[in-house]
Amino acid sequence: MSKLKLLDQARRKVVVLDGGMGTGIQQVPLTLDDFDGLEGCNEILVATRPKVIADIHGAFFAAGCDVVETNTFGANGVVLAEYGIAHRTEELNRIAAKLARDVADEYSTPAQPRFVLGSVGPGTRLPSLGHISFDDLELAFRSQFAGLLAGGVDAVCIETCQDILQTKAAFFAARAAFKSAGFSVPIFLSVTIETTGAMLLGSDVQTALAALRPLKPDVLGMNCGTGPAEMIQHVSHLSRFGGEHIFTMPNAGLPVNRDGMLTYDLTPDEFADIVSRFVTEHGVGIVGGCCGTTPEHLRALANKVESLTPRHRVAYDEPEVSSLYATVALHQDPAPLIVGERANANGSRKFKERLLDEDFDGMLEIAQEQESGGAHVLDVSVAYVDRNEGVDMNRFVPMLAQSVRLPLMIDSTSPEVIEGALKRHG
Repeated sequence: MSKLKLLDQARRKVVVLDGGMGTGIQQVPLTLDDFDGLEGCNEILVATRPKVIADIHGAFFAAGCDVVETNTFGANGVVLAEYGIAHRTEELNRIAAKLARDVADEYSTPAQPRFVLGSVGPGTRLPSLGHISFDDLELAFRSQFAGLLAGGVDAVCIETCQDILQTKAAFFAARAAFKSAGFSVPIFLSVTIETTGAMLLGSDVQTALAALRPLKPDVLGMNCGTGPAEMIQHVSHLSRFGGEHIFTMPNAGLPVNRDGMLTYDLTPDEFADIVSRFVTEHGVGIVGGCCGTTPEHLRALANKVESLTPRHRVAYDEPEVSSLYATVALHQDPAPLIVGERANANGSRKFKERLLDEDFDGMLEIAQEQESGGAHVLDVSVAYVDRNEGVDMNRFVPMLAQSVRLPLMIDSTSPEVIEGALKRHG
């Protein structure tokens, strides 16, 4: 398995990913016994009803897809713990990857090799909101990646990301799993932009890319959230700043509630018409579908893009810094870049006094005053004699992450303090 095999294919043609695994599962009459009594745990089906999952993979390959995603969207330790089967994380991911690998090999030909993309969903806890620590979330993801690698995936996809900090935890878990396995595969990172124009926690696509580009993922993209028509504006920004390889996997339109069931109304031809424009107008080289997309949607898309060449694009990499909510260019016009220095225990008497009084709300007010005063970046330093700098920083940074739009400059002479702060701010 060559690290760049899938990406090499993406340099030769428009690569077509598959559609909605959950949509496919919903079309099959299954009982609670099929889920081993774990209602809603689609991931268990790779062990209890492997043929159902294999048939879904096969249907997408038969429709012309180059790549299928494993049935492992929720197969990380946090989600599986909610079903009492966290101990099976690595096992289920290995089985799912091997299952998809076998189907891919069956459909592969010299003219059209087929690939497997390991699906890694966001889980159910958001570290930026304090639901789980960065370290605990990273550990929960590591065994998932270990299983996917053991099962033979060609790449991994950290997808449907709603929290930049969650995305980073998964990314570093992948890197740790690569090191343990002794080899690596390409990493896809995919954020979800809602109808609000931002991720669930409020990060727009510009902010997400500014935060994630420095990680140097192999492929950046977006999936879910909306249909392709609502995604066009965000795809335009992705085209300019997304790096060499970009991808999109929209839903089959916006969901409509009919008799208590969510349905998606875009026809295969309508879906294919819009997504193919991402290729010709924005240079997207990897396309697929998410919720509501069936093999028929992907067949129409594969036929539509078969003869297309992605529009030539130049990926810009402007130096930027970001918070969860805003992006700031390091080159300001007019100059200079203004760094607010008052959230500094050694530079502001008022801030120091509030720190010594344990008045963290008052410290936050000082930070917010600098934001309204026109600072571009906020320097944060809580080092002071006879105080535990790490404890103070770890308490203050999450407050800033949720309440201040300014990017932070973590100011410390201690690498451990800086690392702790970075694990608490996306």
